[in-house]
Formats: sequence, structure tokens, C-alpha cells
Amino acid sequence: MINLSGKKALVTGAGRGIGKGCALELARAGADLVINDRPGSEHLEQTKSDILKLGVSCHALPQDVFSRPGCEQLVADAIESSGQIDILVSNPAYSRRCEFLDYDPEVFEQTLQGTLLSGFHMSQLVARHMVERGGGGKMVFISSVQAEMPIARCVAYGAAKAGVNHMVRSIAVELACHKINVNAIEPGWIDTPGEHESFSEETIQEEGSRLPWGRMGTPQDIGQAATFLCSDQADYITGSILAVDGLFRYKDCRAEDAIQ
Repeated sequence: MINLSGKKALVTGAGRGIGKGCALELARAGADLVINDRPGSEHLEQTKSDILKLGVSCHALPQDVFSRPGCEQLVADAIESSGQIDILVSNPAYSRRCEFLDYDPEVFEQTLQGTLLSGFHMSQLVARHMVERGGGGKMVFISSVQAEMPIARCVAYGAAKAGVNHMVRSIAVELACHKINVNAIEPGWIDTPGEHESFSEETIQEEGSRLPWGRMGTPQDIGQAATFLCSDQADYITGSILAVDGLFRYKDCRAEDAIQ
């Protein structure tokens, strides 16, 4: 069993979906939580309530992590409320599907800001804290299989996540001397509330059954992977990109799908 008792974890975008899944699994392993979502989030308090039922402490801090000042305030408040940050799960994201020829340049920039630059700001601020206090730390970025797969109508999101992957490797190289592990997780198609806003229930069930693993992934799947990467068992893993996708990337490579 993974034991994170005594560790203080900060999870952004934890109101629902993958962020909530990561926060819950870290809590199940014993970590105390600081959770974040955008100001006005209607989900953050429910996540806090669910975490408290697991017997650990939890502080809910609404803040806009799409801006540098918002990230600065969140990190300062997280340190004040919990004393220190041992674990960061960086989960900011913004995505809008649109044809490349019609893609709004402002939305493209907003996607990079919300998905790539926010991850830079949060990780830099938390890393400075970890280095100053000593003792190492764990940082996990939530990337996407779209960092590797050029999926139509997702040009901005794919580019941003590819940038996240490269940034993770670069940060890992620089922070190795401080014994700060830096890794990323690439979720595949995950059954989150956001997917239900984009696709019908029938489509989700049908497409999930067609995936190599026979189902869509869950936020818990991603949370369990993140918890492992934040544990002592993953001490020798850094600069890695872990796909947690049930072979979504290779869904068209099976023998029954191969061109004869």
C-alpha cells in the first residue's frame, strides 16, 4: 500500500473530473490536501467534503490559475494553510474544438495560456518553495495522449500538451539535483463530466466499448497513477511521460482493425 501520511499535496482543477480523481486518491493514501478550482466553482466544496470523509485535512482555495498573479496567490495561500507543499498535481486546462481553418487566434492563445503557461507558473512557484525548504518533492503534470496524436479539431490543445511534455522533461533535468521528481501522465479518453457535455451518453458507452481495454478510463485510473508517481515507490522515476489510456493511442493497431 502507498502511504503518503504527513505529505501536503496541492491539486489544481480539483473541482471535478481528473483533478478530483487525483485529489481523492492522494487522500486515500493519507496525504493532506489543498485543492483548487476556478473562482465561483460549484464543485470545489463537494470535493472538499468527499476528501474530509477520508480522514485527512483539506483546504479549498478558489483561484484563477490561468494568470501569474492567481498562481502566486494560490501558492502563497496553500503554504499558509498547510505549512508546506510536498506534492503538486498540475491540472490546468482549457480546450475548444474547432476546424483549423476557422480557429479563432484568440482562443488558440487562451488555450496555450490555460494549458501550458499555467503549468509553467504553478510549477515554477512550487519548485522555488520546494528548493528553499529542502527535502525534495513530487510534481505531476496532467498531459494528454493528444500531445502525441494529431487529432482533428484540437490543434491548440494538442500543441499545448506537447509543450507540457517537453517542459516536464526540461524541468526534471534542472530539478534533479534538488531531488524533485517531475513527471507527466497522458490520459486517454476519460469518462469525465466534460466529456458528457461534448458527447451523448450513447456515444460514450458505444465508443468506450470499442477501445482495446473495453471501456473508457476513469478519473480514479488517473488518480491512482498520480498517487504512485508521488510515492516513495517512484523515487527513481523522473522526466517520464506515463500514458494511462487503455491503449487508446493504439486503438487502430489491433489485428482485427489492420488493413488486410
